[in-house]
Amino acid sequence: MTHPPAVSVIMPVLDEERHLRGAVHAILAQEYEGEMEVVIALGPSTDRTDEIAAELVREDPRVHTVPNPTGRTPAALNAAIKASRHPIVVRVDGHGILSPNYIATAVRLLEETGAQNVGGIMHAEGENDWEHAVAAAMTSKIGVGNAAFHTGGEAGPAETVYLGVFRRAALEQQGGYNEEFIRAQDWELNFRIREAGGLIWFSPELKVSYRPRPSVKALAKQYKDYGRWRHVVARYHRGSINLRYLAPPTAVCAIAAGIVVGAALTPWGFVIPGGYLAAIAAGSVPAGKGLSLKARLQIPVALATMHMSWGWGFLTSPRALARKVIASRRPAVVTQA
Repeated sequence: MTHPPAVSVIMPVLDEERHLRGAVHAILAQEYEGEMEVVIALGPSTDRTDEIAAELVREDPRVHTVPNPTGRTPAALNAAIKASRHPIVVRVDGHGILSPNYIATAVRLLEETGAQNVGGIMHAEGENDWEHAVAAAMTSKIGVGNAAFHTGGEAGPAETVYLGVFRRAALEQQGGYNEEFIRAQDWELNFRIREAGGLIWFSPELKVSYRPRPSVKALAKQYKDYGRWRHVVARYHRGSINLRYLAPPTAVCAIAAGIVVGAALTPWGFVIPGGYLAAIAAGSVPAGKGLSLKARLQIPVALATMHMSWGWGFLTSPRALARKVIASRRPAVVTQA
């Protein structure tokens, strides 16, 4: 393009001292000839995130900050959108590292496809054995099914994409993110864009490096929240669920039933949980190719944590959450500052 459009990069952050500087530097180093700004929405962090953000603002005039006192991701995104000013809006998380030509490629794809939002692969990369194990689980089909933004695939229309590069007009038409969705706000927004006739486009050309959760407890909470809020989306938007999302809760119920039957009636009941353990152990072998022995041994733990936590979150998602979301109907309109 002769005159690349100006781009606003929005970033919600909370307790991101470990990755924030690297994430922002990857944005500022983009191979993009158009004008660019970075708007960081600061939640109530308990580490050095705010201090690092202030340093980044002093170091580069393209970086700005806005407060997000709630600490909630969708509120942070809406605050950053409102404070930004350019026609293309790029969402990046505080622990995500953009590939060098990410923005240029995304802008080109928006132009070529006519999409309202384009996105690519959530490329999980660890920094220690546990994180390597989680990354392997998150990029394997046994871990996340056939989700293209996790495992890759051919370019084409998609239900949702990781993060996203949006036309501002689409965000304003939809009123931004629904702030009642503490999690799954991306999926919910993309569903509304598609319902309005917009195109969501996935391309493997786009890649964002992602840092996995650093412990079993943190991973379990992450996936429990994913399952919980994905069920809310299913209640709020009828017809938005498919078999891939029902697999984890079905597995939780089957394993629980097998354990009860095995303990109370017949040892044959243990075939179900035993078969599940055998399946994730076998699936972890190709997923762990090239990793250390310690990392490979932890992949079944990561897989089980992801599956069981997501399924449990889905099954125990309180209906009150859906009533609260439905009562809100539409998010507040987000307009350009």
